[in-house]
Amino acid sequence: MLEYAFFITHGEHQIEVLSGLGYPAYLATILGLWKLLGVIAIVIPRFPRLKEWAYAGFFFELSGAALSHAFSGEGPALIAQPLVFLALVIASWALRPPSRKLASK
Repeated sequence: MLEYAFFITHGEHQIEVLSGLGYPAYLATILGLWKLLGVIAIVIPRFPRLKEWAYAGFFFELSGAALSHAFSGEGPALIAQPLVFLALVIASWALRPPSRKLASK
């Protein structure tokens, strides 16, 4: 949860990484707020459609982070970091209880 605060408050490391990838500093605020809202959506009970959107958002954010690192020529370790978290997000999505899944028709 602390990472989101660093994004929102423009932590030095977060701004350094974003600027190194060619992104503007204000993107940190946007990403931090979206991540925080995504975590809240996944943790709160009910609202399965909102949870699906939150998981999709995490997928796009983390896969985009990995691709940004790859396209900017960074090493395998920096490319792999978001992919590890993406694997955890996918596992969380796949293993969630039926009460948190969107009912199929």
